[in-house]
Amino acid sequence: MGSLSIWHWLIVLAVVVLIFGTKKLRNVGNDLGSAVKGFKEGMASEDKPAVPPQVTATKTTDLESGRVIDTAERDKR
Repeated sequence: MGSLSIWHWLIVLAVVVLIFGTKKLRNVGNDLGSAVKGFKEGMASEDKPAVPPQVTATKTTDLESGRVIDTAERDKR
């Protein structure tokens, strides 16, 4: 007697549908689903490490001699 049977739950469900209507319940379900999806995406993005910026070859100018030094070429030697 203390527990609710399936019939009790079906009656409660029918009363809720009659009070709120199926369209309102569908909207609440969609809102809840999108909130859970956004939360999961937010948690997943925190777990991924940030991508370090790519190092590109740079050219520097030696002001005293006036020549351009390509650091990528210098590192290959």
